[in-house]
Amino acid sequence: QDNSFEQFIINYCNEKLQQIFIELTLKEEQEEYIREGIEWTHIEYFNNAIICDLIENNQTGILAMLDEECLRPGTVTDDTFLEKLNQVCATHQHFESRMSKCSRFLNDTSLPHSCFRIQHYAGKVMYQVEGFVDKNNDLLYRDLSQAMWKANHSLIKALFPEGNPAKINLKRPPTAGSQFKASVATLMKNLQTKNPNYIRCIKPNDKKAAHIFNEALVCHQIRYLGLLENVRVRRAGYAFRQAYEPCLERYKMLCKQTWPHWRGPARAGVEVLFNELGIPDEEFSFGRSKIFIRNPRTLFKLEDLRKQRLEDLATLIEKIYRGWKCRTRFLLMKKCQVVIASWYRRYA
Repeated sequence: QDNSFEQFIINYCNEKLQQIFIELTLKEEQEEYIREGIEWTHIEYFNNAIICDLIENNQTGILAMLDEECLRPGTVTDDTFLEKLNQVCATHQHFESRMSKCSRFLNDTSLPHSCFRIQHYAGKVMYQVEGFVDKNNDLLYRDLSQAMWKANHSLIKALFPEGNPAKINLKRPPTAGSQFKASVATLMKNLQTKNPNYIRCIKPNDKKAAHIFNEALVCHQIRYLGLLENVRVRRAGYAFRQAYEPCLERYKMLCKQTWPHWRGPARAGVEVLFNELGIPDEEFSFGRSKIFIRNPRTLFKLEDLRKQRLEDLATLIEKIYRGWKCRTRFLLMKKCQVVIASWYRRYA
């Protein structure tokens, strides 16, 4: 119920993770259909980039305002920080405060004067402004790190490398918010170079008990995790997509015209293959570089046919090998019999 600076930066990280989830699933999914020239009805979804910008914008973001308050001379308090937020973020649609002179919240008794509220992707969260400045400005001062570095204990000395006089940096140490923001940026950059798989965990109840299913709690989690939008995009789109070359290479054995070698463009080979298998036209679409299959059942059917065909080919290879082996043995025995017979007739 009481949220301070720690919960604020945790929720900021959650917003960034939700943003990359949107980028890599909902947005990328629909943009791929456009790139491939597939007929597609666009599905609307909420993009939380506006919330991330409210927090991390270098000029008008909450973290930037907090750093500016920590670094400026004069009297700095949590109230002056909130006052600055009320000036800069007053008109933002996801920022709420009773001190922002905005008529929408002047009479909102659920929002104390010393708090501000952010409408996150997962819902509204109220933050107690008390302690924001001190927690963000929680710095290890240079003289303390130098004293620790001079300790005789090797472990303590290794924990404070910034105290080494040879590496003195006259710059002010970064604030806690700046360090966290840089860490989140590094994490996002790392995730964007990967092919992530998402596992969404749903908490059925707050009691951590078995066989209790809180419908309201589950529905709330489904909404703020973006599962509804993701399911709508998946159901309206195609369950499977693959480039023509690997698709033809995997299933060409199912058609006499494409097996064992197809002479021509891969797309033409896939068209011949699907026509030969009698797959309904509404179950697949041809993109510029990929084949799109709508229903998972169609893919399962292809895999079952391929499995059966592999068994048939394995049986054929085994039959030919056994025939070759028996014939080779027969010819060797025949040759030996001729040699033995010729020598026997010579001395008979």
